[in-house]
Amino acid sequence: MLDALTVAVSVAALALAAWCGFAFTRDQPTKDWHFIGMAVVTFLALVQLVVGIVQLARGEKAEEGATIFVAYLLGSLCAVPAAGLLSLTERSKWGSATVAAGAVVLAVLEVRLHDIWTVG
Repeated sequence: MLDALTVAVSVAALALAAWCGFAFTRDQPTKDWHFIGMAVVTFLALVQLVVGIVQLARGEKAEEGATIFVAYLLGSLCAVPAAGLLSLTERSKWGSATVAAGAVVLAVLEVRLHDIWTVG
């Protein structure tokens, strides 16, 4: 797995979490520009999914197994969009908090993906 891509997804997710957390502190729901940020983070997670699957197809191996690695890749891809959908149902400051929490979950999943891929 590419360390630079993992770091990029993590940093983007944490930036999104901070941005939506700031909106939460200002009692604001998610706005259109938050959804643009979610789309960028989701795109990075999609790129990571494709890169991970290509590396597995080329014969590289995840330390803890391909099945769990792909499951974490899929979970990483779904974390922010799921939080974004939930924020649409809660049009208050709690929608922003939901997206911030989903972005933090993505950052934690990235750390775990790195652990699954690399040799301990």
